[in-house]
Amino acid sequence: MRIIKNVLHMQKIALNHIKNGDEIGLIPTMGALHDGHVSLIAKSRRSDDITVVSIFVNPIQFGPNEDYLKYPRTVNKDLEVCKKNHVDYVFMPAVNDMFPSNHKTFIEVKILQDILCGKFRPNHFRGVVTVVVKLFNISCADRSYFGMKDFQQLKILEKVARDLNFKTKIIPCPIVREKSGLAISSRNSYLSVEEKKSSENIFKILKEASEDFKIRNLNFVKKNVLEKLKKIPDSKVDYAEIVDFNDLSLADKDTRKVVFVVALWLGRTRLIDNTVMIKQTK
Repeated sequence: MRIIKNVLHMQKIALNHIKNGDEIGLIPTMGALHDGHVSLIAKSRRSDDITVVSIFVNPIQFGPNEDYLKYPRTVNKDLEVCKKNHVDYVFMPAVNDMFPSNHKTFIEVKILQDILCGKFRPNHFRGVVTVVVKLFNISCADRSYFGMKDFQQLKILEKVARDLNFKTKIIPCPIVREKSGLAISSRNSYLSVEEKKSSENIFKILKEASEDFKIRNLNFVKKNVLEKLKKIPDSKVDYAEIVDFNDLSLADKDTRKVVFVVALWLGRTRLIDNTVMIKQTK
């Protein structure tokens, strides 16, 4: 495993691998690696000749009152995880190398970036898309792996890859959960013991919604979930919506494949989760 800290050096290495006929897999991360990231690494190892993990806490996707400075940074542990899982390259650029003072270019995805999480986190997805596109170009990735927990992020990046004709293929990967059902996230470390216990209700509520979806109408399912989420101690719901799996538009009675997406605060920690629901056909 090699650790690369310079943008041009990483790009040169990647281009040499491409010339040699190697296929490259990229796992973009902000560090604090967990079992969800490990599952993405494993998928790349099965599919690609070369696996690159980027570790970069991206400042331009954080709002002014968000947790950029306190976001967990566990570099030594992250490097151990990468080595143990046979990563070929860990790309760890400095902020001023990725975004020098004269950087003025940003990528926006109209409509998709302003709904759901984007409504509550202005410019968040502009920051995500811009850094991920840079990582695509730096790594020359054939495939890039993303967990489905950040479902809106996944759909936005799929749209960007299609619209801008990137050679990089976005590979969606299943949500990895703790034994309790809580979707694994680096931010779970912020939860107190009591909040962690309360968080177990989120996936239970979504599972119940999946069952209701088979026999009840959308409005009932959505209202029921909202009521249950609001009863979780110390919770504040940002949104609970049922959207089209393909384009994030609000689902209607004719939408067959939908995603129930939720975002809520437990104390000072913002959690997101979702479940895919498919309407039974007669």
